[in-house]
Amino acid sequence: MNCFVGVDVGTTNIKALAMPPDLSQILAHASAPVTTLNPEPGYAEQDPSEIWAAFVEVIAEVSREVAQGGHVITHVAFCTAMHSLLPMNDDGSPIGNAILWSDNRAEEQAKALRTTQAELGKSIYAQTGTPIHPMIPLCKLAWLRENDPRLLRRTARFGSIKEFLWHKLTGQFEVDFSIATATGLFNEGKQEWSEAALNYGGVRADQLSKPVPTTFQRSYQPRSETARTGLQAGVSLVIGASDGCLANLGAGAIKAGTATLTIGTSGAIRQTVRKPLRDAELRLFCYFLDEGYYVVGGPTNNGGNVLEWLTEKLTLQDTDAVLAEAATIAPGSDGLLFLPYLQGERAPLWDASVRGAYLNVDWQHTRAHFVRAALEGVLFNLLSINELLIDHTGPAKVIHANGGFAQSDLWVQMLADMAGVPVRLNASNESGSMGAILLTMKAIGMVKTLDEAAEKVAFGRTFQPDLNRHTVYRKEFAKWQEGQKMLYVDSGRTK
Repeated sequence: MNCFVGVDVGTTNIKALAMPPDLSQILAHASAPVTTLNPEPGYAEQDPSEIWAAFVEVIAEVSREVAQGGHVITHVAFCTAMHSLLPMNDDGSPIGNAILWSDNRAEEQAKALRTTQAELGKSIYAQTGTPIHPMIPLCKLAWLRENDPRLLRRTARFGSIKEFLWHKLTGQFEVDFSIATATGLFNEGKQEWSEAALNYGGVRADQLSKPVPTTFQRSYQPRSETARTGLQAGVSLVIGASDGCLANLGAGAIKAGTATLTIGTSGAIRQTVRKPLRDAELRLFCYFLDEGYYVVGGPTNNGGNVLEWLTEKLTLQDTDAVLAEAATIAPGSDGLLFLPYLQGERAPLWDASVRGAYLNVDWQHTRAHFVRAALEGVLFNLLSINELLIDHTGPAKVIHANGGFAQSDLWVQMLADMAGVPVRLNASNESGSMGAILLTMKAIGMVKTLDEAAEKVAFGRTFQPDLNRHTVYRKEFAKWQEGQKMLYVDSGRTK
């Protein structure tokens, strides 16, 4: 039996999933962790050699499992995290570590594009659809220009982690439109690198990869350094798209009125639209998925990392114990509110300097209250992003939930109660890998549109909202918004 493989290169793990063309079963699955390095406060990097080793390990394991089952891999497609920046030599060898989306060293450069150089920032956002923030390669390049010009001069090429892996496999410097639109350097309308952004970043177009459609394919030819993957000559490599875009596709959230909410280490809420969209205040992203399909929404820095903080720093308990403790407290946490900005914030504030806070702390509040309020605060923040989204796309009638948080019935039910709409889980929580496989179907003509591909997504449980709890949460959400505005908006910190 022939099969497709979807590879999801995330910040914490690299995962791969093999399925037959009818998606009737999982033929193979593998995962390997990768380490994030923090050499200085605010820095977040990864060693490309470790990423490559983990990537090879995962592909090799899936190749072995598929072969043992008597199946043949015909296509491999890629889903990767956005906003990484890797300096490379002309031969694709790295000069240093990859700088990740969570790296905030370019805070001053981002701030300048929102204040003293606001007109340039607005122009770049209009072209690219990427909000101005330290996460984006544009700001990272500007930081290098001002703080490490020697590295900038030494670097022959800049790319993302995906481009590094793609070059390893194909020998070509190419980047899909989806990853390109997340750089802050790509003119989405013209589908070429933006001259204004390149000038600000201090790089030339010939130092960047060639942009190609997300359905672009190359035939794999093994070389000595790629032989350990186990892939056979002639396997079609589909370049794929970004994790946010493919999470929408893999969750079946393509039609209007359907939102996807993802919480992994970070989080995001997104909808798919049919034409590029821009927010007048530069608060929402709009990334390319496929011709006529764009994913619009907002990301948060603070998702599963808040649960990690609760387990490792606040309660010193494991995850199950923390969630069980939260379940003992009524919705609304008896008035205790949490603003979850432990690592700065992207949407809705777009300010790397903000930090978290508990509000309305009272004598009655126990540790369990602090735990539940933190989980509620993560969702309140995502719903505040959703309110921006609603202004442009209209309200969602259903939310498709994925990421690590989808394994917690408590947290998912909390989302349904807060949003007041049904929350659906996918049969598989590997939405990125699934999205890559569905994009493969479009690339080879098995389906004509992504709407048709999304119809093949299977679903698991649906969580219905409790209207009484929804009423409580609407009141608490209004108070939460007042606290956010008081601490971060009216104070001028986000301006």
